Amino acid sequence: MASKNRYGVILAGGRGARFWPLSRRKRPKQLLPFLSERSLLQETVARLRPLIPPERIWVLANEELRRAVIRQLPEVPARQVLAEPVARNTAPAIGLAAEVIRQNDPDAVLGIFPSDHHIERPGRFRVLARKAFGQAEQGKLTVLGIAPRWAETGYGYIEFPAGAEAGQPAPILRFLEKPDLKTARRLLAAKRFSWNAGMFFWRADVFLDQLRRHLPKTRALLAALPPVDSRRFRTCLRDVFPRMENISVDYAVLEQADEVHGVIAGDIGWNDLGSWNAVHDLLAGSPSANATRSETLLVDATGNYVEAPGKLVALLGVKNLIVVETPDATLIVDRSRAQDVRDLVKLLESSGRDDLL
Repeated sequence: MASKNRYGVILAGGRGARFWPLSRRKRPKQLLPFLSERSLLQETVARLRPLIPPERIWVLANEELRRAVIRQLPEVPARQVLAEPVARNTAPAIGLAAEVIRQNDPDAVLGIFPSDHHIERPGRFRVLARKAFGQAEQGKLTVLGIAPRWAETGYGYIEFPAGAEAGQPAPILRFLEKPDLKTARRLLAAKRFSWNAGMFFWRADVFLDQLRRHLPKTRALLAALPPVDSRRFRTCLRDVFPRMENISVDYAVLEQADEVHGVIAGDIGWNDLGSWNAVHDLLAGSPSANATRSETLLVDATGNYVEAPGKLVALLGVKNLIVVETPDATLIVDRSRAQDVRDLVKLLESSGRDDLL
């Protein structure tokens, strides 16, 4: 099978609540620039370009974001930016992409990529992605695993056979949910577990067959959709998509499938940019250094992150703070609590402060 049958599917429907107040419903994390002048979504497409040209890139967003995605990615045909009518997690979203792409190319092989991750070594990433595509072309469900660098409790894990080598395909023995710290330390020490980074590779028809086996209702609803270029497509999608199961692809397919393979990534500099703390770590280079994206005055201040465009921020005698300002809101949080910023967003939602969301 030639590489012309390889497609990229980018999942871009998330809210990025942990990056409030900069991340909002209409301009969430994946549409924002953090580490360069390009947004994380634009960086994702650029990273894939040597593998997959824009005419074979498809993006899954939501109704609110579709126009913004199209503006950011003028090289991707607008018809290939699909809007999910409601949030239904990754299994229905990936199923929608598989159904639509398979209609045009029965031999399509999909690579599924999050839109909001950072990879410092894109060349090495592409080498591994080519191997994963090769596995998928053989009919195998394939996952790209990230060799863990610390005992992380916020990621799911994948177990490979003992002795599996980085960069080489191997069967996956099992998937593990997010562990507690004690378990995460044990998994790290075992040296046969990888982080599940949410990057998947498979033939569209193979995946749809898995949906038929494990999510038959969702598969039947997808099969009823007219062609993507039909005038009826959007209307029909708005009708059937809310009736699909709300479930992740990990739970629905990967943990149920008889056989799943993986490719272990070595050091590709992967980071899921899960919070402001992750941005600090990438920009600062060390836990005690300051990282600033605006003018600052720092006296006896260490380990801080500051982003307040158009203002001087003075920090005196404080450490490990995140300070982010927008025209209508200011966030000040200890870096150790960066994951909890989403709780502030929930509080704003319950208070009816839609103007700040």
